[in-house]
Amino acid sequence: MNDILKEIEQLTDAEAIAMTHQYGAHNYHPLDVNIVKAKGAFAWDGDGRKYYDCIGSYSAVANGHLSPYIVDTLKAQLDKVSLTSRAVYTSELAVFLKHVCQFTNMEMACPMNTGAEAVETAIKLARKWSYTVKGVPEDQAEIITAADNFHGRTVTIVSFSTEEQYKANFGPLTPGFLTVPFGDIEAVKKSITPHTAAVLMEPIQAEGGILFPPPGFMAELRQVCTQNNVLLIWDEIQTGFCRTGKKFAWEHEDAKPDLMCLGKALGGGVLPVSAVVGSKDVLSVFKPGDHGSTFGGNPLAAVVAIAAMKEMDDKHLSVNSQKLGDLMASELSKLKHTCIEDVRGRGLLVGLEVKEGTDTKKLSQAFIANGVLTKETRSRTFRFAPPLTITEDDVLAIVKKITASLDVVEAAQPSAVMA
Repeated sequence: MNDILKEIEQLTDAEAIAMTHQYGAHNYHPLDVNIVKAKGAFAWDGDGRKYYDCIGSYSAVANGHLSPYIVDTLKAQLDKVSLTSRAVYTSELAVFLKHVCQFTNMEMACPMNTGAEAVETAIKLARKWSYTVKGVPEDQAEIITAADNFHGRTVTIVSFSTEEQYKANFGPLTPGFLTVPFGDIEAVKKSITPHTAAVLMEPIQAEGGILFPPPGFMAELRQVCTQNNVLLIWDEIQTGFCRTGKKFAWEHEDAKPDLMCLGKALGGGVLPVSAVVGSKDVLSVFKPGDHGSTFGGNPLAAVVAIAAMKEMDDKHLSVNSQKLGDLMASELSKLKHTCIEDVRGRGLLVGLEVKEGTDTKKLSQAFIANGVLTKETRSRTFRFAPPLTITEDDVLAIVKKITASLDVVEAAQPSAVMA
């Protein structure tokens, strides 16, 4: 066995957790679970306990853990070339650009690595477009964003977050952003000025607690942006690639964007791959030297992304997501636990919100004990975003485990969740 893998496999779960705390920055508070193996919809800890992975790496493993087709494609590419930088052309990048444009029904793409990089790229595109095409005075461009958004962790991105912890002690913050309530079309209209370059929003606020705008909002926002010569940018990093029962969440309405930020599932669950796709008119404002990435669009990432998209089409994962997401939401809505505040979802992006006063820490521990990995988002909402390859039997098994977990919490504190 490889010496590195041997060192890793010799660690107990407790040792791995302790070592992470000792040597790693404490910028995460993980579940008390150490995953050593994963396959399909399942993950295992070092003691052999099996879990349904309903975190799904925040939608990044849409194809399931270690999809054989994606892994085989990756291994084959490793015998050819993995990294060249963008200093040269590669056939892999050429085919990736064609496939991602065809999959998204867009004209042009700019490849990057992470979702945050995709959002930063879209911001740069929108600003340069506003100055060079729309005629906004230099350094006066404004971008409208939504309250309770989540678009990443860079300084510029946290500058327009409404979550105070994300911004505290990281200033000075980047100017040029306005915030409106999510789903409030009138607030958007009132915020648009001749200096408005773009509206940047998530079609569903996944990190915000699986929050949906009012019906018709996305389509009307598209119309408002068109009427005012403002770019519409959808961040589909979590909601894209069949997660909500459509290829992309904006397709639930007539709301095609000018730019769309992609990431997470584009990497097939094995590599970080992201991109901005959109109209040629907007993406063409980039000239050589304006933007770049050493790893963005590398041959290995390119073929993995192509394989991920091809498998999504071949396995009809959008159909599976819609069907099984409806089943999960329906079954959860039948539960009679008094601690449940709401169940909401679209496709296999489902949120279970519990009432104020519910012991969410105990509930999280109960989920782990019952073999379900999920984490609380904002507003006491637990997100269920398993791989899109799960079956009906898997959904029913997950609901059964959720039920058992809720039973534990209600038995422990019935009075706290009756309000």
